[in-house]
Amino acid sequence: MAQISKAERAAQHLFEAHRERRKYEALPDDISPATIHEAYDMQEAFQALLAPQRGAIVGYKIALTTPVMQRMVGFDEPAAGAVFENGVHYSPASVGAADFVRIGAECEVAVRLSADLPASGAPYGREGVAGAVGALMPAFELVDDRGADYSNLYFLGVAADNAWNAGVVLGQERTDWRSAGEGYGRDGLGHPLDALAWLANALAGRGKELKAGMLVMTGSIVSTKFLNPGDEAAFTFEGLGDIRLSVG
Repeated sequence: MAQISKAERAAQHLFEAHRERRKYEALPDDISPATIHEAYDMQEAFQALLAPQRGAIVGYKIALTTPVMQRMVGFDEPAAGAVFENGVHYSPASVGAADFVRIGAECEVAVRLSADLPASGAPYGREGVAGAVGALMPAFELVDDRGADYSNLYFLGVAADNAWNAGVVLGQERTDWRSAGEGYGRDGLGHPLDALAWLANALAGRGKELKAGMLVMTGSIVSTKFLNPGDEAAFTFEGLGDIRLSVG
């Protein structure tokens, strides 16, 4: 009988915790990731378990692109997670609180790719990814922290848990984004395109690549806002437009 790997055991643990809607707790010591690379091994195994119910991976989110978000969880570098097909909503969107343990919204700039960013092209910089950007749009990332205790949070375990992505809400796409202004989310690794370049390089380091049509969430501009039934969230991005979300 083949031995089950540490990554597979961690993925199964995470899958069952989500299925049973358990409060977030750190992974047990024997399956806790020691490095970000190990966390990504676990994340990929977890994503494979989620795919039958959440659909195909249609893009990625980048977590912790700003100092405020890094301070929030006590980790000093970005991390990536997948966005699944069934989690994509369009503004004005409505989601049910019952579908989450604890839902949070993060205000972001999203990118829609019009060309591939192959692993063979790495390392990428801002200019190297700009030509692959078909559109920018205002967006909310939906996160489910399952009521985590932030006072004692081990972020590598969060990375293994698909960086807590629970969906996205997208605003209207701007294909004329080059003339819409500069500096969107300027705290986010300097510029949204810097965040995109970071992601392309991080994926290339694992033998993966970004494809035309994919969505990239470039990181939260402000700290996460947690929402309750009956709440409405709205945000206006200068030059990009606004976005709305209600929680039922």
